[in-house]
Amino acid sequence: MSAAAATAPAAEAPKKKSKKLLFIIIGVVVLALMGAAAALFILKKNTAEDDEYADDEPVAHVAKNPKTAPVFMPLENMVVNLADPGGNRFIQLGLTLQLQDAKTEADVKTYMPSIRSDILLLISQRTADEMLQVQGKEKLAKDIIAAVSKEMGYEMPGPAAAEEGAPKKKKSKAAPNPVQAVLFSSLIVQ
Repeated sequence: MSAAAATAPAAEAPKKKSKKLLFIIIGVVVLALMGAAAALFILKKNTAEDDEYADDEPVAHVAKNPKTAPVFMPLENMVVNLADPGGNRFIQLGLTLQLQDAKTEADVKTYMPSIRSDILLLISQRTADEMLQVQGKEKLAKDIIAAVSKEMGYEMPGPAAAEEGAPKKKKSKAAPNPVQAVLFSSLIVQ
């Protein structure tokens, strides 16, 4: 019996070691899961705060609709004499209109001769110095949006309508202007 008694304590020793090892492994896995959960919670919280701040930032004049992507309509390049003294300066300009949807693009194409004429007149009133400054380009883009909107019969919100001498109307829930932006694809002043 001494041989059987000797094997019993030897068998209990590996069982105790395997139980300890099992508890250690379970403890490490639980700690790892808790750490991963904490990290995920912190990352989600930071992302939510970033989104919160992004909503507070002022939005440019471009209205984005997540349901439909905008349509970009490139216009033919234009070469226009500038209003500089002496009349020997000119600009070569490439423009692209950012429009709300394909229907707006079709409507703009209908009015394209008038729109192109209005844009040429707007550019010809500028000087080379104006066109070389960022503020001059931004003002030209706003003026082009106003001209296209006027030609298409869209209302321009805010100061642009007041600048043109339009009578002030009561604010109505008008549809947003489908002409979202004017993008410069090329601009050379000589």
